[in-house]
Amino acid sequence: MTPNADDAAVGASGRVPDLRVAGEHLEHPPPRALRDQGQEQDLPRDRNQAILEAAKQVGTLLKRKGHAFALAGSVAVYAHGGSENLQHDVDFCVRPDDVDAVAATLREAGLQVLTPPEDWLLKAKCFGQDVDVIFTLAHRPVTTAMLERAAELPVDSVRMPVLAPTDLMESLLAAFSEHHCDFGAVLPIARSLREKIDWEQVRRATGEAPMPAAFLFLLERLNVIPRRQPSPPQQEEP
Repeated sequence: MTPNADDAAVGASGRVPDLRVAGEHLEHPPPRALRDQGQEQDLPRDRNQAILEAAKQVGTLLKRKGHAFALAGSVAVYAHGGSENLQHDVDFCVRPDDVDAVAATLREAGLQVLTPPEDWLLKAKCFGQDVDVIFTLAHRPVTTAMLERAAELPVDSVRMPVLAPTDLMESLLAAFSEHHCDFGAVLPIARSLREKIDWEQVRRATGEAPMPAAFLFLLERLNVIPRRQPSPPQQEEP
């Protein structure tokens, strides 16, 4: 998921350029089983299944340690019944104050956690897939209220908190700008989850920003959402 900026390119070695290891250096090498997950030889041939396996592994780790989190991105859309064509990574939302503890949990499990130049997420690798741990979603800090609105849903065979559809759509629209405005990527999500989204809340959250307003207008014209009724003109007082 790229709510704030494009992901850094991954090099042939599996490391992400311009990233640094988050936190202190490990005193002991990670367990081999998880240390080798950054390699490709054990990956399912189907990329979607590989992404799901990474989501299940990390979600299980966070649940066992009792972290407050929610699955986000394309895997969250899939969990809500949307498209099975997953994107290029796995996304989890955590509160800013919990980032260090979450990073420690992932490191203890043998996953390398990296800090990219962007100041809104951490990155990890699991089963060869990129895992983004997001604490600022579309320029807005992840809050306790947002995580409490998450529903526990099955992701394949593992149940975990999944970001609410309305929060998912709000974050996608809030990220639209003159430099990042891919309506084509968000339109299928809006179509598949339209009955689960509080569109009036989305309108209130995105305000009058031009790019979200244009996307909502497009959804109206395509009959994905009802057209907003114009407000009646205010009568002047005598």
